[in-house]
Amino acid sequence: MAPYPMPTPDELPANRVQWTVDPGRAVLLVHDLQNYFLRAFEQDKSPVTELLANVGQLTKEARSLGVPVVYSAQPGGQSPDERGLQQDFWGPGLPDDESAKAIAPAVAPEDGDTVLTKWKYSAFVRTDLADMMREQGRDQLVIVGVYAHIGVMMSACDAWMRDIQAFLVADAVADFSRADHELALRWAAAKCAVVTTTGATFPTTQGA
Repeated sequence: MAPYPMPTPDELPANRVQWTVDPGRAVLLVHDLQNYFLRAFEQDKSPVTELLANVGQLTKEARSLGVPVVYSAQPGGQSPDERGLQQDFWGPGLPDDESAKAIAPAVAPEDGDTVLTKWKYSAFVRTDLADMMREQGRDQLVIVGVYAHIGVMMSACDAWMRDIQAFLVADAVADFSRADHELALRWAAAKCAVVTTTGATFPTTQGA
């Protein structure tokens, strides 16, 4: 995929609502940042360089604030039955290869984090994400990762349909192209989420 610049704060769409992240209510979802998906980008160029740096910053801040960090990861070697209609749109998916399935080392899970096996666009489908959040009394989901206009956007919409406030971090997601990236931000800001930036997500940590 061709490199493109991350959106800057002055390029973000207007949010329809003015929710703010409360560390006592929030969960950070690191969506599908597996080597298999990241290999489609030029590794030393934007957006992937900023993506990994910003996700790394947010996971560090979340852990310091006691915000649960949850990773979604698709399994490799899925059967056609497991793939379902994804087979028709995207083919067989990840190979059954540990390197391909692994989360990128720069943002890898740490002790205390949760890794969910993810099967469909939304991180809620066929996972226990909703139950986990409910049990912990958390009703906000901060979403970072790839791809912005597919699983990231669908997870944000699914959160909204479950009365979970969603936050899409504009400079901590990436996509096939700048146009797809912007589409996700515009749609989410208008329909289901607050679009924010890395620096504004956990503002209480700034300058700490």
